[in-house]
Amino acid sequence: MSTTAVERAAPGGAERARRGRVSGLGLLVLVLLAATAVSLAVGARALGPGEVWHGLFATPDGDRHLTEIRLIVQTVRVPRTVLAVVAGVALGAAGALIQGFTRNPVADTGLLGVNAGASFAVVTSIAAFGLTDPFQYVWFAFLGAGAAGVVVFGLSSIGRGAGNPLTLALAGQGVTVFLAAMTTAVALTDVKSLNALRFWNSGSVAGVGFDVIGPVSVFVMAGLVLALTVLPSLNLLDLGDDVARGLGVNIGLIRTAGIVAVTLLAGAATAACGPIAFLGLMVAHVARYLTGPDYRWLVPYAGLLGAVVLLVCDIVGRLVVRPGELDAGVVVSLLGAPFFAILVWRGKFRSA
Repeated sequence: MSTTAVERAAPGGAERARRGRVSGLGLLVLVLLAATAVSLAVGARALGPGEVWHGLFATPDGDRHLTEIRLIVQTVRVPRTVLAVVAGVALGAAGALIQGFTRNPVADTGLLGVNAGASFAVVTSIAAFGLTDPFQYVWFAFLGAGAAGVVVFGLSSIGRGAGNPLTLALAGQGVTVFLAAMTTAVALTDVKSLNALRFWNSGSVAGVGFDVIGPVSVFVMAGLVLALTVLPSLNLLDLGDDVARGLGVNIGLIRTAGIVAVTLLAGAATAACGPIAFLGLMVAHVARYLTGPDYRWLVPYAGLLGAVVLLVCDIVGRLVVRPGELDAGVVVSLLGAPFFAILVWRGKFRSA
């Protein structure tokens, strides 16, 4: 019997489960707020709570010390903290969605070719147009991610296996391999593109201003709104296409809307901070363990967990090699590889 069925069978079980999940969301929000406060305080130069407060709210008064603190907080740490939260929510929610729509417990946002499409667009735009500002090539990255998602979805929608999750996975893998080869070919012929790709591919939330974060947040919000509209149908789709179709679900429409939502979320996050591997995979499994298979709870949990994990990894990256730092994407990968191995060892893929 499923977890949901047990909850309904037990007297008051469904209400207790709902209250527990709401409490869990509240706890995650508190953890995220705490991580945000720590993110504003730590770095090459540690700041106390009073200094962070002055850096956020103090008005210019000619004090050189406070002016320096204000520059550190407002121009460096606030943008990277906000980007870590926005990108973490996007990648976490996208990871849960792509696993649901493909019914594949090891699926990640890279399955749609989003990361490969963004990488190829970045190196091509730099090689062709000489772009150097992240605000310039982030739009090419987003377009490349979106185009790759459309191509993958289009390829998986034709032929004998149209609409099959396995066909989607195979199409995504094929497009990813092709774009990765093209990216390498372009980068090796242009030194500037190669240097930019090396920095961008590491997955960093640093060095991006609100001129990029603002537009990216709009796309993330659009993806989240679209995702929320398909969650009830995704629960039915998880029972199998035949059952969902019998219950009145328009499978083609729901799956299309879901893939568009994943592309918006993952494409926007990848365009802003580069590809960050394993994040969506990890938090989706943790969220499923906490909430069960109900995507109406699983996706919000995965989004908040994604923000917490990415922010904590960015903080760890700033602390372990001070006064230098490791990019957040590197720390996430170092955490994700053993997590992936543990999943295999415990056989969780079979029961997800």
